[in-house]
Amino acid sequence: MIVSKSNKQLKDIKKLMDSAKARKEQKLFVVEGLRMTREVPETLLEKLYYSESFFASYDKALVKGEEGKDYEIVSDEIFKSLSDTVTPQGILGIVKQPEYQLKDVLGGKILVLDDIQDPGNLGTMIRTSEAAGVTGVIMSAGCADIFNPKVIRSTMGSIFRVPFLKADLLKVLEELKKEDYTVYGAALDGAVFYNEIQYGEKSAVVIGNEGNGISAKVLDAVDQKIKIPMAGKVESLNAAISAAVILYQL
Repeated sequence: MIVSKSNKQLKDIKKLMDSAKARKEQKLFVVEGLRMTREVPETLLEKLYYSESFFASYDKALVKGEEGKDYEIVSDEIFKSLSDTVTPQGILGIVKQPEYQLKDVLGGKILVLDDIQDPGNLGTMIRTSEAAGVTGVIMSAGCADIFNPKVIRSTMGSIFRVPFLKADLLKVLEELKKEDYTVYGAALDGAVFYNEIQYGEKSAVVIGNEGNGISAKVLDAVDQKIKIPMAGKVESLNAAISAAVILYQL
């Protein structure tokens, strides 16, 4: 049982939780809690860590692919200091990062994200994409790290079911148009109301940065600007809410 904060394994876990660079270099990330751990595909689950009390009390058959999987038990006090949540459940997993190519997101509706910064927004949009039947999500290089623990929690498991990739958006939009996609951008100037359009099966919608919207070059590359009508004195909606409204219309 691990009883010291100086344990190398625990230091490595903290690096994965705190550093996007470490996650990128190792191609690993961390999930916490029983629900999220159960969502991990067996082929991606590398190792499990349990708090001492959790390990003693729960049915290990609850976690898919857990039998025979490498694991460590951590003292309750040390596990609490390791966790990224206020009240940890007592289980976390080290997970391989899934990798996709553009071909994996093609075939239906696509969500394109331009410099989304808030981890909660990004995770929520991944979750909403699954719920709305989106075939994939494409992110600009300036988006938050999708393997950030806050993003992972916000996806509620959808990160394992929705194909995604980071790419140069201008190049990607060119490729989408070659595949007969129509690209819509959420904007204000020169836009039509989102619910006045007949969307085809091959439709992609771009949602921009929370503060600045879609960058000028990307906006110039969309086929049609769309907007959500606003009543009262409201000028705009949260980025994740805007994405949900438009994706369900698609």
